[in-house]
Amino acid sequence: SRYYREVLPGEIVKISRYDVQTLDVVPRPEGDPSAFCIFEYVYFARPDSIFEGQMVYSVRRRCGQQLAIEAPVEADLVSTVPESATPAALGYAQKCGLPYVEVLCKNRYVGRTFIQPNMRLRQLGVAKKFGVLSDNFKGKRVVIIDDSIVRGNTISPIIKLLRESGAKEVHIRVASPPIRFPCYMGINIPTKEELIANRPEFHDLANYIGADSVVYLSVEGLVSSVQESIKARQENENSLKSQKSRVGKIGHCTACLTGEYPVELEW
Repeated sequence: SRYYREVLPGEIVKISRYDVQTLDVVPRPEGDPSAFCIFEYVYFARPDSIFEGQMVYSVRRRCGQQLAIEAPVEADLVSTVPESATPAALGYAQKCGLPYVEVLCKNRYVGRTFIQPNMRLRQLGVAKKFGVLSDNFKGKRVVIIDDSIVRGNTISPIIKLLRESGAKEVHIRVASPPIRFPCYMGINIPTKEELIANRPEFHDLANYIGADSVVYLSVEGLVSSVQESIKARQENENSLKSQKSRVGKIGHCTACLTGEYPVELEW
């Protein structure tokens, strides 16, 4: 298989053994910018996916670099919980000039934890899910990069595991902003009450999850990481075109982070 092109928003495509045909493109209401889900870049998509002409892996690495600018910390090494946040952790380490070191390895013989019926079973599952590479971090200050903290259940037993295995300090850096609002566009985000960012514990989150510090990426930092290369490409395209046919405004949906929905809700 090979990458051909993206399907445009509202485009109906027919793929046959002979070719790829556009049957129709549903027009967007006049003046409405596109609203591509920004959380696809953060978490849902495969790292080798290509959206808006850029690879998801590259965006996640930029998020890590931006996080290092916004939230540096005195530490000895950078790591992650395998393996969705690895690109962000590599970006953070590179920007901070710290080594990227593996502190956990996945136990391939354990099932998925998020489908366990209750929180206690999920937390027990997390403890069994990882092996500890204690030689790599014993007596050292560790920065763990995570891609998102939604409920706060899974990171807590991991921090406990690292401390018990000899980590001197454990700092958490999250390569996305806190999720505060539900999604009405089809993404399965927990209820507002379940989200850690809306709970009283969030005001002292480091203490609640047992970390030395916790800092999330800002919304502005995420948006700039996502839009940086899109803007560069658009500027390049604009310089090749006449001013009359300027490329459209970039749009991303940040509703789960900001509460600003791209469409009005009808109750």
